[in-house]
Amino acid sequence: MITSERMAAVDANAAALGVPRKQLMESSGNAVAREVRALADPGASVELLCGRGNNGGDAFVAARFLSGYDVTVRLLGRPESIRTEIARENWAALGAAEIPTESVTDAADLALDDPDVIVDAMLGTGVAGALREPERTAARLANESDAAVVAVDVPSGIDADTGGPTGSSAGSGEPTGSGGSAVRVEADRVVTFHDEKPGLAALDADVTVADIGIPAAAERFTGPGDLLGLGRDPDSHKGENGEVLVIGGGPYTGAPALSARSALRAGADLVRVACPEAVAETVQGYSADLIVRGLSGDRIGPEHVDRALELAAGNDVVVLGPGLGDGDGATEFAREFLSRYAGRAVVDADALRVVPEVDTDAELICTPHQGELVGMGGETADDPEERAALVRSFADEVGHTLLVKGAVDAVSDGDAVRLNRTGNPGMTVGGTGDVLAGAVGALAAVTDAFHAAAAGAYVNGLAGDAAAAELGNGLVATDLIDRLPEATRDE
Repeated sequence: MITSERMAAVDANAAALGVPRKQLMESSGNAVAREVRALADPGASVELLCGRGNNGGDAFVAARFLSGYDVTVRLLGRPESIRTEIARENWAALGAAEIPTESVTDAADLALDDPDVIVDAMLGTGVAGALREPERTAARLANESDAAVVAVDVPSGIDADTGGPTGSSAGSGEPTGSGGSAVRVEADRVVTFHDEKPGLAALDADVTVADIGIPAAAERFTGPGDLLGLGRDPDSHKGENGEVLVIGGGPYTGAPALSARSALRAGADLVRVACPEAVAETVQGYSADLIVRGLSGDRIGPEHVDRALELAAGNDVVVLGPGLGDGDGATEFAREFLSRYAGRAVVDADALRVVPEVDTDAELICTPHQGELVGMGGETADDPEERAALVRSFADEVGHTLLVKGAVDAVSDGDAVRLNRTGNPGMTVGGTGDVLAGAVGALAAVTDAFHAAAAGAYVNGLAGDAAAAELGNGLVATDLIDRLPEATRDE
């Protein structure tokens, strides 16, 4: 099964792989027409109730594949308000083909002509609110009709993920702000695309899953679709887009600064660095945008755990490990900090080695390269698919999300697996892993751990590819940071 949110990502990834959305719409519409033909003989009357998005566009296509039927296409809204270019093109094709169409802008003007089949293509997946007019009246008329009702992707008014009415509270079935009882299309059949949606199992309807040509790689590999939903709310305030604390430094000063600057460029509102007082001024000197908190001495050790936990409590995510070093005190600090921390953390570099042995309530995203993975007790392989299976198994064993860096990155939470192909050999230069950890930290402040790891791998590699295109193999880690804002655009 696939959620509506993930389906939108896969659709965008397919387009990035060279499968045009127009081609997918053509396949979707053909699948809907096949379902209608299975229900009714040629000559039967078919009315298609169409919304102004791509769900309606699927039905515009379906109408062209039903030349042997008495077809009427009813657009709920004005043609100029059709929202996507491909849907507009398919609406125009109906006119060129002389297929009867009607534009309905007032629910009072909507009536059905006693059809044999009704196609519900008003609203698709991802719609959150209760049905409004004229869709509300159209749904009522469809339910009152004796016609067989075929829904496109999901019945209008149904949440594809829960099976409850759209506009209800957490799928409870109680409408919120709908001004009345929940209305939804009571479909006899549903034609959904690529994979079944979780909520469809709760319906009293026959469900057909149509293969519309989305390649497996659109799900398996990261892509621009993995950035959908990560944009900022235009009404948000300072801090609402994530606050990140980087804990590290001592033997090294550049690493924590790279992670912190990366987190800012990847979208975090506020980034703080907790590092030894001896290097705090140096770390601050890398950027005026950082908020630096000094810890006594020149190395981080177990005596700093209480203060680090106090600082962590004011942040959404901790990035633990950049520049921390591998001394006994640093290792003991990482072990004790994680054993007492219950939030979300990205763990990198020398802090990784304690993860398999520590008992923690924290939700961890570990970002090892393959050598560090082996040092943690995991296994690796040359073949990306074999390595992905090993990463999945080890993630399940340790109970945390793993992002294992390589020519092809492997990401798993012990269940789902994603591979990432962005990046290039120039990124073997030191510091790019610190940039990755910071970017993942910023994303983990606004989305779930697995999504943050997959999207972080993608944007870090994309930034590296942009740097390599301009600079060749002479890029440095700071070149990636400068290109993260463009790489994280979800458009």
